[in-house]
Amino acid sequence: QVQLVESGGGLVQPGGSLRLSCAASVSIFAFADMGWYRQAPGKQRELVATMTTRGVTNYTDSVKGRFTISRDNSKNTVYLQMNTLKPEDTAVYYCNGRSVLANYWGQGTQVTVSS
Repeated sequence: QVQLVESGGGLVQPGGSLRLSCAASVSIFAFADMGWYRQAPGKQRELVATMTTRGVTNYTDSVKGRFTISRDNSKNTVYLQMNTLKPEDTAVYYCNGRSVLANYWGQGTQVTVSS
C-alpha cells in the first residue's frame, strides 16, 4: 500500500523559513510526478509545486523565488523548502504522488505564518 507521510510543518514568523518533507513508502520513481498542494481555511486546495521524475519543476506564481521543491531518491523523499514566508502561506500542506493508475495524498501538515 502506498503511503505518503508529511512532516516539518509548524508555526513561524513572517519572513521565516520551514522545510517540509514527504516520505513515500515506495520508490518515488513509481510516480510520474510528485508535488505539494495547500488548502487554506475556506479555500480550495491549490497546487504549490511539482516535480516530474525527470526533474522538471513547476511552481504557482505566488511562491516563485521563495519556495523550492527537491527530492532525495535514496530516501524516497520529496522536500519543499519555504523561505520568506508570508501570512498568506498559512494552510495545510499536502504531499501528492501521481502515477498512471492512481493519485495519492498524504495526511497533511499545518503551516502557520504569524507574528
